[in-house]
Amino acid sequence: MKAGTALFVGVSLFFAVCASVYGWFSAEPAGTAVLVVSCLMSALVAFFLWYRHRKDGPLPQDEKEAPVHRTAGPVAFFPPRSAFPVLAAAGTALLGLGAVYGLWLFLIGVGVLAPGVLGFVFQYGARDTRSTHTAGEQNR
Repeated sequence: MKAGTALFVGVSLFFAVCASVYGWFSAEPAGTAVLVVSCLMSALVAFFLWYRHRKDGPLPQDEKEAPVHRTAGPVAFFPPRSAFPVLAAAGTALLGLGAVYGLWLFLIGVGVLAPGVLGFVFQYGARDTRSTHTAGEQNR
C-alpha cells in the first residue's frame, strides 16, 4: 500500500498545482472547481490507503520476495453455465430500444430484464459460501 499511497499523493499534488495555475490564469470558475474536487478526491483515496496501511500493517505486495499465494486472496465461485446473463443483456437492449421507439418496447424490456436480474441474484442463493478456498489452500 505504500506505492498506492505515494501514487495518489502525487496525483493529488498534480491536481493541486493544476488547480492553482488554472485558477490564476483563467476567469472560469467551473474548471478550477473541477480540479479542486479532483485534488480532494485523490487526497481522500491517499488518506484511506495510508490509514489502512497504518492500521493493518504492510501487505504482502509491499515485500520484495512475497510468495504469490499470499497475495491471491479468496478464489470466487464461477457458475458453469447460466441463461441469466443472456436474458439480462436482451432485456437491457430492449430497454435501450424502447427509449427510442416507444413505451411499449420499453415495458417489454422491463419484463425481460426483471427475470434476468432476479435470476442473477437468487440463482445460487442456497449455495454454501463457507466452501470458498484461498489460492494457497488449493495448492496444498
